[in-house]
Amino acid sequence: MYQIAKQIIFKGWVQGVGFRYTTHRAASRYDLTGFVRNLPDGSVEALLQGTASNIQACLDDLKDSFGGHLREINTTNQPVNPQYHDFRISY
Repeated sequence: MYQIAKQIIFKGWVQGVGFRYTTHRAASRYDLTGFVRNLPDGSVEALLQGTASNIQACLDDLKDSFGGHLREINTTNQPVNPQYHDFRISY
């Protein structure tokens, strides 16, 4: 299957509410690689790598879980980075 990568910035009430942990669980469920981390401005950044359908399913799960907390989601296509073999929470 064809792999793609997306950088996603989540804005809203996304720090201190289990968002990174939930993202990790969803990414693992859909066999995605990459990372999720808090940013100094209060947003959360994720790099999701995998099939387009699995990335979309992961995003749908996050919207279902945190829809009321999300004010904005910005997505940018990125080149696939082969250094990621799993999905991690970065600190």
